[in-house]
Amino acid sequence: MTIARHKIVSALRDRGQQARADWVERELPERVDPAKHSGLLATLHLDPADLADVSSA
Repeated sequence: MTIARHKIVSALRDRGQQARADWVERELPERVDPAKHSGLLATLHLDPADLADVSSA
């Protein structure tokens, strides 16, 4: 399972966290591995299950 970076960025922008969204766009790969980036997702208060692509499960 992977998460499209744009979904993370969109979730952050929806919350008004523009600076964090900009950082994610610059630093994370296009496809984010939730196991590898679990700490970051937790810090951002994002649930991988809410962001995961159904087709990549």
